[in-house]
Amino acid sequence: MVSEAAAAPGGADPVVPDDIDARPGSTASLLRTVVGLYLRELGGWISASALVALAADLGIPEAQARTGVARLKQKGLLLAERQGAVGYSLNPAAVPMLERGDRRIFAMREMTDADRWCLVSFSIPESARSVRHQLRRRLQWIGAGVVSAALWICPGHLQGEVEQILDEVGARQWATLFPAETPSTAGTLQEAARAWWDLDSLRAEHLAFQASLASLPTAPFPAYVRLIDVWRVLPYVDPGLPPSMRPDDWPGARSVEEFTRLSSELRAPALAHVRAVTG
Repeated sequence: MVSEAAAAPGGADPVVPDDIDARPGSTASLLRTVVGLYLRELGGWISASALVALAADLGIPEAQARTGVARLKQKGLLLAERQGAVGYSLNPAAVPMLERGDRRIFAMREMTDADRWCLVSFSIPESARSVRHQLRRRLQWIGAGVVSAALWICPGHLQGEVEQILDEVGARQWATLFPAETPSTAGTLQEAARAWWDLDSLRAEHLAFQASLASLPTAPFPAYVRLIDVWRVLPYVDPGLPPSMRPDDWPGARSVEEFTRLSSELRAPALAHVRAVTG
């Protein structure tokens, strides 16, 4: 077997993509979703011809698919590897990210009013402003809310992810985490939630997801991949607020119900199609 080196030039650590790294529905995002769903099921390797064939089932032309695959290689998700045929293996460094995504995508967790929170306080010097930017970006992508510029709040069960983020961006020395009970606010908890999170944007994301279900393809494989692709952002950016903080007409429960129903129906026939294509 001949494999490309996973390391960056000069012996640097391999570049592994973030959990959210491409616009849902784009070629890069759809191919990334296929890789995340199926390469581990297939033993970690797929031939180039099979990957292009699966892309065609998603309506992606061959040239566009090959460009998308090249981007996944550049991002560090795939490694070129020959196993009797030209193909691609999953970068081992990307497996923890995919496993983290599995937990989010297929088991979206909503808080109860008794659940604890995690407060993230940090003071990062101007000389490390790029670290500060990366930290804020990553906290936003796990659904943390902004209490103030240097104080963020997220569900307590995400504390481990916050610690991992702090280590990955190099901000651990400037941050302190505080496990916390239900916040005591001047107004109602719903008012606090609206100030700390962009609930209007989250609502729009849920409604857009629900509307997209009407246009899913009829064949199980493209329907399942597109379902996962359009859904996978929501379990990250929606913190799963407890009842006391959610608006009364919050659409999140319906999104979870629809995703759970459709994914249960489509998962097995979609996998059967992938196995038929890959032999």
